[in-house]
Amino acid sequence: MVLIADCGSTKCDWLLLRGGRDQQLENTVGFSPFFHSTEDIRTILTEQLLPKLDAAEVTEIYFYGTGVHDEHRAEIVAEALRAVFPNAAVEVEHDLLAAARATCGRSAGISCILGTGSNSCYYDGTHIVDNVPSLGWLLGDEGSGTHLGKALLRAKFYRELPADLEKAFNAAYPEGQDAIKDRVYEKGANAYLATFTRFLGDNINHPFIQHLVEDCLGEYLDRQVCKYSGHQNVPIHFVGSIAHHFRDSLVKCMDARKLKLGVIIRKPIYPLADFHVAPVVE
Repeated sequence: MVLIADCGSTKCDWLLLRGGRDQQLENTVGFSPFFHSTEDIRTILTEQLLPKLDAAEVTEIYFYGTGVHDEHRAEIVAEALRAVFPNAAVEVEHDLLAAARATCGRSAGISCILGTGSNSCYYDGTHIVDNVPSLGWLLGDEGSGTHLGKALLRAKFYRELPADLEKAFNAAYPEGQDAIKDRVYEKGANAYLATFTRFLGDNINHPFIQHLVEDCLGEYLDRQVCKYSGHQNVPIHFVGSIAHHFRDSLVKCMDARKLKLGVIIRKPIYPLADFHVAPVVE
């Protein structure tokens, strides 16, 4: 059986393919080889995934994950997978390739990740041929949930929110400024900041929120997508919760820049399954 994984910083989707439409989707917490050792990952798999399937039956694993930037990081994950699934051939790739394969398939295009973090690449139908670096949440990640969360908190604490939004924010987050700031400077701050996108989504019809979201998404398109040669000639695809939930704002920003919209999918796991089981047409 084939096991496909799409692993982000907060959650990992695991899809077991038994043949045909016989599929089993499971979830564990997310992990990254930047922050987790082989033993950390092995513990997560043993405690959260193994009770849900028979490891001996898995013969192929295609793992796509955040933080898999080089062979060293890939091996951290691969070693854990081989230990837990001893009968499986293991392939570990960056989550950006997952986005490209899930959205572009075997055609050329630009594939974008807009979730807790952000990234993008130009894909020729087989390989990623160009990648504007995302720089991570401290320096970059424009358009991401973390970026949107930071923009909202800046507006709140710099006293820029309109009165009605100020009241709504205080009701939604009664813990107050000091507690929020303390939490921002703890481990996992990027994921915490991204939780504030729920407030943005709940108030997306407010002109101030619309402008804030469009500014963040527009900055992402300008700093990432529009840097690729030929970006106006190929479809631009998106995966991730931010692209999914703020689709209307994203489409508006795309139209303003005369960019060609491709597909927007929340989770790449099922299209990835199609990619791996569909026959290659020469």
